[in-house]
Amino acid sequence: MKQKTILSSLLLIIFGAFLTQSCKNLKSSDNVDEEAILAEEIHIPEPKIDYDRIMIDSFEILEGNIKRDQPLSILLGNLGVSNSAINEAVIKSQGIFNLRKIQSGRPYLAFFKSDSVHNIDYFVYEHSPLEYLVFQFKDSVDVWTGQKQVDTVNSFFAASIESSLWNSMIEKDANPMLAIELSEIYAWSIDFFGLQQGDSLRVIYDEYFVDSTSIGIGKIYGAYFNHMNANFWAIPFEQDSVLDFYEEDGKSLRKAFLKAPLRFSRISSRFSNSRLHPILKIRRPHHGVDYAAPVGTPVNAIGDGVVIQKEYNGGAGYMLKIKHNSVYTTAYLHLSKYGEGIKMGSYVKQGQVIGYVGSSGLSTGPHLDFRFYKNGAAIDPLKVEAPPVSPVREENMENFNEVKIRVMNEVRRGK
Repeated sequence: MKQKTILSSLLLIIFGAFLTQSCKNLKSSDNVDEEAILAEEIHIPEPKIDYDRIMIDSFEILEGNIKRDQPLSILLGNLGVSNSAINEAVIKSQGIFNLRKIQSGRPYLAFFKSDSVHNIDYFVYEHSPLEYLVFQFKDSVDVWTGQKQVDTVNSFFAASIESSLWNSMIEKDANPMLAIELSEIYAWSIDFFGLQQGDSLRVIYDEYFVDSTSIGIGKIYGAYFNHMNANFWAIPFEQDSVLDFYEEDGKSLRKAFLKAPLRFSRISSRFSNSRLHPILKIRRPHHGVDYAAPVGTPVNAIGDGVVIQKEYNGGAGYMLKIKHNSVYTTAYLHLSKYGEGIKMGSYVKQGQVIGYVGSSGLSTGPHLDFRFYKNGAAIDPLKVEAPPVSPVREENMENFNEVKIRVMNEVRRGK
């Protein structure tokens, strides 16, 4: 009897211990579940803020475009803004944004409260993909401008030319402004209007994006062109604190112009948008510089190029036009005669005599009317800065070769 009592007591103790531990485990499990549920309940996602301070997730948004000849006051009135609020917004915009610069076709966004009243709290006008103007109408009227976040993306582009570089970029959804950047870099080596089918290129560069829209081209890290079966590398290298592009052997991709097409002369008339013509006695643009010099003074080509025009051209008299590359062209007017061997399509070297000073056409005396064009537009020849032509110096060649090897490998790989 005594043994049975002892055995029963032991069984009760063991069962009690088991029951106690089970309860503890259950309680612990319940706590974990409660904490997990509580954590889920108190988790609040970060609000999406745009245009500096607008929590856009809490609004109904109406999008549209400014219509032609649509006054801003009428548009805001149609959106429910009171006349007094419109007047206050116009006054507060002074010194912040010129409302006359609002352009038709540009997008706008109106932010309405998601309630039964449905009042407009904000109106945003996007002046460009980057810049915006905000009118606040909630609580009090406020006006501010800002810029969207710009993301820089490292990009690679490669193509084989079928028709033009521009078309190749359009076909591959690349920003065609890259073609402009490359034409500047290769201006002295490649005529981008003379690209041939089968030419190819590879380039690594930065591209700027706003809201997934490309807004421009940034730094170019290296480029390669195969043009007419010849290789043209563009290796960026900094020398004397100036970043420039060099060929594979360290020569600069840029070539300088002579400062003037005459060695001995004086300037008798400068570049002007309104000059009194000495013969016609009327004011009209004079997009050149006149160098007074005796008849027969040699006229020199200021840079290498191809003769694209050689003719007697009315008031310009005997003239020549030389295309130096896809960017720069120069013209030489009122010549007395042309240099030896000069004809249409002739290739001329910098400093070569291409003609002689005269007084042909509308001219009051012997002089050279010298004109300079960049991308087809006349610019002041006296303000043209000749680009640097110094090659990589001997003491910098070791560093240049390291950069060159890295850049060439990256361009070949595509990154």
